[in-house]
Amino acid sequence: MKIALFGTSADPPTAGHQAILSWLSERYDWVAVWAADNPFKSHQTPLEHRAAMLQLLIADIDAPRHNIALEQELSSFRTLETVEKARLIWGEDAELTLIIGSDLLSQLPRWYHIEDLLQEVQLLIVPRPGYAIDESSSEVVQKLGGKIAIASFTGLDVSSTAYREHGDSEALTATVVAYINREHLYKCQDIPKKRYQLR
Repeated sequence: MKIALFGTSADPPTAGHQAILSWLSERYDWVAVWAADNPFKSHQTPLEHRAAMLQLLIADIDAPRHNIALEQELSSFRTLETVEKARLIWGEDAELTLIIGSDLLSQLPRWYHIEDLLQEVQLLIVPRPGYAIDESSSEVVQKLGGKIAIASFTGLDVSSTAYREHGDSEALTATVVAYINREHLYKCQDIPKKRYQLR
């Protein structure tokens, strides 16, 4: 069984995350997704809210995909622990592929017990606009034992950061925007109102 493991900080999850999930669902038997705390980032929003938004994002994929699920129990600070949990669910024979954006490739060598992790999973790098795949980082990861493939799909030119910093809701799906507004999750929601009041 081919399993795609896609953990994302999803702060908030975007239409870009949704497009990746849809693409993965056509290529893997099962796509496991979860909201994660990236030790290299600071997060504004509690994990449970990010997981709830991911669930909405999955439910909203155009053609219903029955092989994508929020597997929040996989979430761990350490990806190696996530993989150990995945083995308990899908067994030793499952072929596990860890999905990461091209923006994270240079961080990989600093991940916890990276050599052990790379023995357990294959890597699929999803190109992101603005983050060229760095050949030297690829070589370092391969020397550590990484089996790297590059996705034939390039992520959308949207980001969670653009929403948090500029309130760019074009990057988000309507159900995620509604959830953010209902839960008052990000300060940037107020940006358009403030600009309007200043005029």
